[in-house]
Amino acid sequence: MRILALDYGDAHTGAAVSDATGLLAGHTEVINTWREAEVVRRVGELIEEYAVEEIVLGHPKNMDGTLGPRAEKAEALARRLEENFALPVHLWDERRTTIDAHNILLSAGKNGKKRKKTVDAVAAALILEGYLTFRRSRM
Repeated sequence: MRILALDYGDAHTGAAVSDATGLLAGHTEVINTWREAEVVRRVGELIEEYAVEEIVLGHPKNMDGTLGPRAEKAEALARRLEENFALPVHLWDERRTTIDAHNILLSAGKNGKKRKKTVDAVAAALILEGYLTFRRSRM
């Protein structure tokens, strides 16, 4: 079972797809657009290309656990994805994933420009890894 994780942002959306077993993160990419319709279109292509059966969408909660405008935007996208693709969409707490992604890339020697190009894909992979770990713990 392949799972698609998304780190939905204002200008870029990171995407990560699990391997066929649903145990490891595999393909990652950045969808470079701020237009929701374009993000949804590319998500549809990824669903078809990788035979995705489930979507995990980063839910950007505030550090105190409250929900703000960015969380509401993610919730709206989750509804749209469910309607368009008839797949389960799970909102996943994404607090600190972008910070952790920057730290991973920094420790790998990526400078600011190079980090900016890939940080959203790394954040999506971290969301996916967290969700896959959660799923394994429930088996």
